[in-house]
Amino acid sequence: MNAITCMGLSKHFGNIKALDEAQLCFEEGKIYGLLGRNGAGKTTLLNCITGRLFPTAGQVLIDGEQAMENQKALKKVFYMGQQEMYPEEMTVEKIFDWTAKFYGGFDREYAHRLCSLFGLNPKKKSSKLSTGYRSIYKLITALAVDVPYVLLDEPVLGLDAGHRELFYRELLDSYGKNPRTIVLSTHLIEEAASLLEEVIILHEGKILCHKTCEELLRCGYTISGRQSEVDEFLKGKQVLSEQSIGGLKSAVVYGTPERDLPTTLEIGRMDLQKLFVAMTETSGRDSQ
Repeated sequence: MNAITCMGLSKHFGNIKALDEAQLCFEEGKIYGLLGRNGAGKTTLLNCITGRLFPTAGQVLIDGEQAMENQKALKKVFYMGQQEMYPEEMTVEKIFDWTAKFYGGFDREYAHRLCSLFGLNPKKKSSKLSTGYRSIYKLITALAVDVPYVLLDEPVLGLDAGHRELFYRELLDSYGKNPRTIVLSTHLIEEAASLLEEVIILHEGKILCHKTCEELLRCGYTISGRQSEVDEFLKGKQVLSEQSIGGLKSAVVYGTPERDLPTTLEIGRMDLQKLFVAMTETSGRDSQ
């Protein structure tokens, strides 16, 4: 099977378990959301997949081949990280040149069209770019390179609303023309939610959840009304979070809503960001 497969992947930094026996699979031709709070292990996972970090235990397979120190396998993956990997004096155009040489396939015409759309001068040195435009040149490189797996770690860092919207639109357009596996690690969950086919939630180094976006959104709902009636309704249910104001109360419930609800209570559909926050808050409380 063509996929990136992580099998029992762990990474320890002293006594800290940044990754704890992560078991997951990024299948071909899907857009994944990799979600987690700060320190959850997202960047560590992506660095282990791409060989920038050696795992403490476990292994990574790319299309069935061991990824560790295997250039043939690793050249199938493009990783846009937050670190600058090129010399400061290198221009964006020269970065395109080196990317094309390493990966073998790079759509320079498309990259230049994206430079025009985003207002980026490819003759500028990367060190002279703002934080936002450094993200933009990396995004353009990621979209123009010809590989089956593209990993994007906080790709819209420093981008204004207009540029973020342009990126999301171009990402979908590129994916439609050239389907491949895209892993989007982001804190801007609400913005990216409509792009995602599957969602993986990392929490404290462990895989908390791996579902399609549709399945995950069916896992939770909100209930609100008078506090006494809400408390009665919540008995025996898995409550992710609750909030009371005056005599009113609202709660996030994990599970599917019942068909026959009291007419005095109001049910609401969850969005991905609220469900993510509620799930990771609950997990954090349970582990303390």
